Amino acid sequence: MSEPSNAPASHGTLARSRRMMLLDTSMKVLYPSILVLAMYFLLAGHNRPGGGFVGGLVVGGALALRYVSGGAQAVRSTFRLPPHLFLGLGLLMSASTAFVPVVLGGSILEHGDTTFHLPIFDKVKVTSALPFDIGVDLIVIGLILMAFAAFGEDVPDAPGAADDGSDAPSPALKIRSKP
Repeated sequence: MSEPSNAPASHGTLARSRRMMLLDTSMKVLYPSILVLAMYFLLAGHNRPGGGFVGGLVVGGALALRYVSGGAQAVRSTFRLPPHLFLGLGLLMSASTAFVPVVLGGSILEHGDTTFHLPIFDKVKVTSALPFDIGVDLIVIGLILMAFAAFGEDVPDAPGAADDGSDAPSPALKIRSKP
């Protein structure tokens, strides 16, 4: 017969494993669906509500859900490139889209458009606002990835251990006291 003191801990572990199983299972459907929604917002943003910023925020929401499900390592393994590369590439793309019209004799952020005939979609109109929105999207995604990298992942306390609030400072941070 088990002791009464062990029953709540095993019940809590069982509830947590069921919750994590539900979260992990739903992530297989939710994560790709949220990314498709973000892509829709990105592509439809010039003519409808949305755009690069909203698309980037939706990707950030998907990454936050992935963080809750799998931790910081799951977020790091999602994108193989470092976050600052997303940020720099997005800034370069947005800035060049803004200043290329000036080089060509137009005004800053002046846009142009072209129409393609694709086999399945027939006529597709693309404007120069799309690369600008993609750049903004990459900037937002890069900033969100940098935030996850900066905050990192706390090492959880051992199960059943009492938290006395006296977490030791990181060994990398040396705090100097004045003599």
